[in-house]
Amino acid sequence: MSLFRLDTSILGTRSSTVALADLVEQEWRAATPGAPVVRRHLGETPLPPTAWSAAVSTRFTPPDRHTPEQRDALVLAAALTDELVAADAVLCAAPLYNFGVSQHLKAWVDLVLTDPRMAPGGDKPLTGRPAVLVTARGGAYGPGTPRDGWDHAIGWMRRIFSDVWDLELTVVERELTLVGVDPALDRFTELAARTRIAAEEQACAAGRNLALRERASLG
Repeated sequence: MSLFRLDTSILGTRSSTVALADLVEQEWRAATPGAPVVRRHLGETPLPPTAWSAAVSTRFTPPDRHTPEQRDALVLAAALTDELVAADAVLCAAPLYNFGVSQHLKAWVDLVLTDPRMAPGGDKPLTGRPAVLVTARGGAYGPGTPRDGWDHAIGWMRRIFSDVWDLELTVVERELTLVGVDPALDRFTELAARTRIAAEEQACAAGRNLALRERASLG
């Protein structure tokens, strides 16, 4: 059994999503000791910004006329896809940035989708495999809050992982991560603490369940 872990935060050790993903991985490792983990941290090592357009442009150019940049883009897309499809389970940590999806995650998804194995409408090599998506938001975006509906990332991420790639997805969400950083949120200190504890408990449970679902998917 193997795990592919994708991190996208730009905050390093201060990242809430990294901390939650660590809990997921910790519980997964406890249930699958010795199993390999393949990691890619896009926040630390972003993908080349022109790789996606270069890969897409190869569709309109005969292979013998591909430029070095186009060839490199195809090789990169294949390598990213290899990491993903080789894993028995997937863990993705992706925060909300400016009300939307991280540019690093978007670049990764766009590039992976250029690989013929992952193109929409084709075969779905990830069908039924278990995955955990960890996400975090600085404020509160739930029903009844002033910014209800402002999170434009979670729906897109669910669409990609669940509907396009057909993964068996579990989502762990944490809000109010900017409490203690933004003075305007100080009045939510107690709520933020409860939210953090709940998210950490959910992350641990998700890690344990990930291992169980991974075993089930492997028969």
